[in-house]
Amino acid sequence: MNNLQSHVGRLLVAAVVATACSGGLSAGPNRVQAAAPTLQDQGDALMKNIEEMMGHGGMGDAKAIVHHCEAAAGYAEAILSQLPDSDPRRSQAQAPLSEVVRQCKRVTAIGVHADPGQLLNPASKAKAAARESIKVLGLRLEN
Repeated sequence: MNNLQSHVGRLLVAAVVATACSGGLSAGPNRVQAAAPTLQDQGDALMKNIEEMMGHGGMGDAKAIVHHCEAAAGYAEAILSQLPDSDPRRSQAQAPLSEVVRQCKRVTAIGVHADPGQLLNPASKAKAAARESIKVLGLRLEN
């Protein structure tokens, strides 16, 4: 048993050293940075949260509705900030993305303690606006 513990200990040390040497534990400037999410990635995340929000609405889970709507609003804002002013799609996408944010703020204001049915009207409006923004931006809808 002692020999087995010694062997396992050596393997753990080797794994930690290998991870550190590969940069996995590095916090310095040589660490590889993750690529910034693309517009398509953010559009997919927006729609994923919108669909999950609506799914939780059908289950009557107000807390999850609020959570996913807040996340969707964050993705809508991120998409807007990622689009340069010179992009012709920005002017068309600004209204529906702003509507997602506005409706999700309504959902948050109504709150997690409200009847989930009260949340579905603004949540449905946020969904429609999100779908419109994806269409205007020419992004594919995730299936």
